[in-house]
Amino acid sequence: MNRLPIGNQGILQVFAPFELFWALIGLILTIAATWMEVFITNAPWSWGGAGLRVYSLGVSFQVGAVLLTGCLGGKTAAALSQIAYLTLGLLLFQVFELQVFTQGGGLAYVREPSFGYLVGFVPAAWICGYLAFRDAPKLETLALSSVSGLTAIHGCGVLYLCIAYGFGWIGNPSLSFLQAVATYSLWPLPGQLVVACAVAVIAFIARRLLFY
Repeated sequence: MNRLPIGNQGILQVFAPFELFWALIGLILTIAATWMEVFITNAPWSWGGAGLRVYSLGVSFQVGAVLLTGCLGGKTAAALSQIAYLTLGLLLFQVFELQVFTQGGGLAYVREPSFGYLVGFVPAAWICGYLAFRDAPKLETLALSSVSGLTAIHGCGVLYLCIAYGFGWIGNPSLSFLQAVATYSLWPLPGQLVVACAVAVIAFIARRLLFY
């Protein structure tokens, strides 16, 4: 059982069943969100003239699922969900050829340039969950939690790229280090920041409605 301070209102107790519930929800959300692309519309006030238009942000909801689990389930549940996600992605494809990751799975996936970002889901989920429950739910606190988690993902991803390229175990040698950083960090980052902000708003509303 974890004890989480909530401002001056006392102590919120989070029991193991609660954490296991959110770990399972987080795992399901992450798997489903991997295949769901993020779209936004043009501003509502322009619908009268230009009509409703939909634009892709070029990212999936995957990172959003990681951050949302942290903001709603806490650090332990969020980290467990991502450990389970990595385990399933590496083993299910290896044994049953069930694809969990975007580009396949199996133990050979550790040679993919994007694998470091997947590993980053675990510390990102923990950091996000830790910060989200340090105080009573506030929009700015949840936004900071989400952005901090997103920063951890990219930090781990770039660090993994440095190590992988340094030791020469990347499975796609045609992709240079700078190209990999641009592909997996620079280009998706704006869209992922939008998702992180949306996660903060959703988590704030959800925790207000659920009274925790």
